[in-house]
Amino acid sequence: MIQKFPCTECGRCCQNVQLSDETLFLDRGDGTCRYFEESTKHCSIYLERPDVCRIDVQFKKRFVRIYSWDEYVYRNLQVCKVLAGE
Repeated sequence: MIQKFPCTECGRCCQNVQLSDETLFLDRGDGTCRYFEESTKHCSIYLERPDVCRIDVQFKKRFVRIYSWDEYVYRNLQVCKVLAGE
């Protein structure tokens, strides 16, 4: 069973959608997702967000044959650290 992705809800991925061709369509023009709520750092369409924004869905659709869930989480957390400037 896949455990929940350990998201800290920092909003960095939503503030850098211009960095991926797959999320570029969400860019409101400044690199931030058009659905990102600055005040709460949450998604205004969270329950209806695109599959590209769903870590678990992306794993099952595209990466399950390449990585274990733990490796996939590790790689995603590395991206989180880069976006946070760590």
